Amino acid sequence: MIDVNELRSGVTFELDDKLYKVLEYAHHKPGRGKATIRVKIRDLVSGAISEKTFSSSDRVQDIRLEYRTAQFLYREGEMFHFMDVETYEQPELSSEVLGDTVNYMTEGLQVKLTFYQGKPLDIDLPTSVDLKITDAEVGVKGDTATGANKIVTTETGLKVQVPLFVQSGDTIRVDTRNGAYITRA
Repeated sequence: MIDVNELRSGVTFELDDKLYKVLEYAHHKPGRGKATIRVKIRDLVSGAISEKTFSSSDRVQDIRLEYRTAQFLYREGEMFHFMDVETYEQPELSSEVLGDTVNYMTEGLQVKLTFYQGKPLDIDLPTSVDLKITDAEVGVKGDTATGANKIVTTETGLKVQVPLFVQSGDTIRVDTRNGAYITRA
């Protein structure tokens, strides 16, 4: 058992026979009374996102997870297929479970798969990925007095705000934590 005060973004725990991953964490201490912990969590089996409030004295069951390096192979409908780089097993995860991470998945991408009791649950992406731009609107120089940006669409369908000099066909590096443009690759 772990104290809810130890929950942070990325921590996985068990509650009411369901596995959850913390997406956001907030500690709230009113002037009087007990502190409360508000977390935004994702059910690792169904992919459903919900919010939960705990009292600071509550405890949740911690779980032991196994991590393996895998390579993303291909997408077939709503299923994403991976290959374990050591055992060559090919686990698959649904897009519901992966959530927004599907916007960063390109063939050959190395990820860290999370397993619980031999079943794949989740993935951890690298902090940045390179994506090719498929659609970019034309940016006109002189439109603004300060640094101007435009919205482009990547090969995975992700929309990213980039500087005006980035063109269709360019490859850009995107931060997977917040979806922000980093640089041209």
